[in-house]
Amino acid sequence: MHGIALFLHILGATIWTGGHIILTLIVLPKALKESSTKILLDFESAYEKIGMPALIIQIVTGVYLALNIEGNVLNWFNLDNSVANVILIKLALLTLTVCFAINARFRVLPHLSKSNLALMGWHIRAVTTISILFVFVGVSFRTGWLY
Repeated sequence: MHGIALFLHILGATIWTGGHIILTLIVLPKALKESSTKILLDFESAYEKIGMPALIIQIVTGVYLALNIEGNVLNWFNLDNSVANVILIKLALLTLTVCFAINARFRVLPHLSKSNLALMGWHIRAVTTISILFVFVGVSFRTGWLY
């Protein structure tokens, strides 16, 4: 079961991070250049159908994998445990992602216009950076880069 969970976790990360890299490097520059909210909203509408399930899969499998690595949830908060520190970093990145998503969904997207398109760009860049950090931290479970 661990192998299946790891595969699904990596697949979800590929979809989530890859989609945000495409959004940041291809879609966003075009939207900013053309001052077009439609370009962003069209991408978001299409990507959300696969991106959000990918994120949910990552959360579910991430919790499962963390429990396999460190079975006692209370140990996840033991700062003397280097593996727990990596789990905490992943949880912090998840918290940041959720905060940006809530802010974008309820504050920025409903009022998206040419005047706040740059603000949405900062949200997109931040979530993309966080998603890349997610991958880096995830790889560190195997490489030991962070412990």
